[in-house]
Amino acid sequence: MSNNSIHSFGIGIASKNAAGDIIEVLYPKPANEVSAELSAALLGACGLGAGECGFVELDSNQYEQLVSQLPEALATALAGLQVQTTQQALVLCVLGADLAPTSIPEAFLKLQLLSHRLVKPHGVKLDGMFAVLKNLAWTNEGPIDLADLPARRIAARAAGRTLDVASVDKFPKMTDYVVPEGVRIADAARVRLGAYLGAGTTIMHEGFVNFNAGTLGAAMIEGRISAGVVVGENSDLGGGCSTMGTLSGGGKEIISVGRDCLIGANAGIGFPLADGCTVEAGLYVTAGTKVRLLDASGAEIKQVKARELSTLQHHLFRRNSITGAVECVPLKTSVTLNEALHSHN
Repeated sequence: MSNNSIHSFGIGIASKNAAGDIIEVLYPKPANEVSAELSAALLGACGLGAGECGFVELDSNQYEQLVSQLPEALATALAGLQVQTTQQALVLCVLGADLAPTSIPEAFLKLQLLSHRLVKPHGVKLDGMFAVLKNLAWTNEGPIDLADLPARRIAARAAGRTLDVASVDKFPKMTDYVVPEGVRIADAARVRLGAYLGAGTTIMHEGFVNFNAGTLGAAMIEGRISAGVVVGENSDLGGGCSTMGTLSGGGKEIISVGRDCLIGANAGIGFPLADGCTVEAGLYVTAGTKVRLLDASGAEIKQVKARELSTLQHHLFRRNSITGAVECVPLKTSVTLNEALHSHN
């Protein structure tokens, strides 16, 4: 990477509140592979030096000039962007380096880099993002600043419309910004912007995927993928199961689910699960859960905390129905997804 090369950029349509402040941005085609020549032009358009991050509002002439400098495929994808009201703006956001976001355009660019599969979970810095993003009403008429909501509701009613508030949150649903190729999502409201969904992933109605988290390939998700959790290819999260994330007191350890794993219905994990492992239905194993490690004959090898078994592949975590002890025993086979359910998404 040259001194002028940037991390990523996006040109998009921003929404503003009544005070004229940007509250969110849609980037139809963000990019993170940028030539040194184009990087220099983008930094210059934003008035930035090498390694700096920022954004600028564009008038129609500036927008057309920038698009004319883009590679053909990118220029085609970004051609024709328009703003319709004074509460919208064309925006160029440039990340000269991967720094913690300090503005709403920067934060939304990073979330969309994730959902466009341009970076993987934990692949960009998101420190301090909750303080940057605004809590908004996400409605059938677009995002609305909460301070503007009463007046917008009355205006809609006076015009014979109903303003439907789907949620009040800092994060919108992913599908309002991007639908990755090769996925099925039964309830779009349960996948937040910033989720990373690998091709072949199916999210059933009770499945949930938070930001900076997701799946790396084909997977069946009927449970919760919490913030920061990454699920490996060919794994199945059963109905009502959960994974402990790094928010809300979950600690700083990154929880992951390996390839070919199964977490049974209403089960859960609070430690990294290695490839080919199964957690039986209804069993929640935290990092500090005492586990009896058994060999193939059923003899106890040792008793350890679950976190010490995070690299142990092809094992079953179960609760002994007589003693109540949590046990870990070798598995001869791993989970296999129904290929017909995932290969034709």
